[in-house]
Amino acid sequence: MEPLTWTGSIAFLNPLLMIALAALLLSILVWIIASIFLPEQQIVVNPDGSVSSGGGVRGLIQLALHYSFLASVGLAVTYLVLGVLMGTGAGIIGAISQQFLPVWVALIIMFAMSIAFKRRLGLYGKLYDSPIGMIGFGLVMFWVFTGIFGALDLIVTHDPLTQISGMKNKVPGTPLPNLEDGEYAWYLLGGDNLARDVFSRMVKGAWVVVQIAPLATMFAFMVGITLGLPAGYYGGRFDTFLSFLANLILAFPVILLFYLLVTPEIVATGVPNYMAAVLFVFPILFIGVLLNSRYYTRPNFRTPLLIGVLGVAIWLYLSLISTGGYVINTDAYRIWGLPTYLDLFDIPGGILVVFVSVVFVNSPTVFRIVRGLALDIKTRDYVAAAQTRGEGPWYIMLWEILPNARGPLIVDFCLRIGYTTILLGTLGFFGLGLPPESPDWGSTINEGRKLLSIYLHPALPPAFALLSLVLGLNLLADGLREESLKD
Repeated sequence: MEPLTWTGSIAFLNPLLMIALAALLLSILVWIIASIFLPEQQIVVNPDGSVSSGGGVRGLIQLALHYSFLASVGLAVTYLVLGVLMGTGAGIIGAISQQFLPVWVALIIMFAMSIAFKRRLGLYGKLYDSPIGMIGFGLVMFWVFTGIFGALDLIVTHDPLTQISGMKNKVPGTPLPNLEDGEYAWYLLGGDNLARDVFSRMVKGAWVVVQIAPLATMFAFMVGITLGLPAGYYGGRFDTFLSFLANLILAFPVILLFYLLVTPEIVATGVPNYMAAVLFVFPILFIGVLLNSRYYTRPNFRTPLLIGVLGVAIWLYLSLISTGGYVINTDAYRIWGLPTYLDLFDIPGGILVVFVSVVFVNSPTVFRIVRGLALDIKTRDYVAAAQTRGEGPWYIMLWEILPNARGPLIVDFCLRIGYTTILLGTLGFFGLGLPPESPDWGSTINEGRKLLSIYLHPALPPAFALLSLVLGLNLLADGLREESLKD
């Protein structure tokens, strides 16, 4: 079987793409130079009161930039469409495009439905009025869908842990030497130094990020909001004490703190499990206080609602912190948790340690942001009006202050997922937290960089994946910030 080339039978598009990219880069360079040396365009007021600007050199440069960008995007889409239709006939790009078919379908359905109903979707719908926000959201959801469909084995071509003889450090598009029935014929992005499929490991690594980064960030926000709102609202000694604890944690370098939390000696003592037992209580407290403050005047509805919601939340909490029926299970002692027949799921020890570490490191920063917003918003007139109506403190904090702080918090949430993704990659790069054979992007980059001067293909795909996800999160945050300022 012949090796695959990058573009196969659609190689005739390569010169066009090179010309479009060269024109785009040249237009960007000329635009930067022109913005420094050329005078700004003159604004002309028309007789009908409308405003227009003269074309001039700057107008021509912007026109060239616009069309070269559209040409580059159009050619990239052409590669993908032809790749999906032709598969391996379009080379490696075609085969990869075809493997990602479930992701393309999910993205098209999501964007089509969101654009159709965007006026009914609040801030999320307004995101589709921002080109930057749409691009960022598309990049983020691409990797989210990749992680989900990859976990369902709808995208991967081989087991990410399987080693195939003769495929060590093979270049992208290399066919398998001894092909078996039902086995995919190529390593699309080559093999790593242990003869594992780089493409499948990249896809499975997306699922690791999708599992940990958003959920850990959400837990960190619940901890920060639950402590930051009363600290900013009440002030006094309570605020001073919590601020001191937050500053104490923030005084440690992040990487050093991570290193201390995930080292085997610390894990063996059960410290991460104790931290999980404490930190994971805050979502329960947050949900309980939120519902109680909202339905406080309707006790007949509030009481059964709280019993049902908190009962399920406590069950999930015990399942989350229990492993094999124990919260702590060391050689020295054991602490009983939840019986195995009631334990819904077990989180692998490495993922739990990393999860707890991320929550612990991010919570103080979120606390400080929420505290600062509460200090500012509590002086507004609508807060004074709520106090005059006799509303309770927690109602004011959760239903008056928090909704009016949603803009900065949503933006920070997106950015913090990006920071968390980088931290996970850094941990994997140093071989900390997750098991050594884990396909997470940081571990894969670390393994690939050892032979980077000889073989580029094992390290570049996960590095590009990490870069594109973080870029998407930053663009999404910019788009949300832009739209939230219009409210």
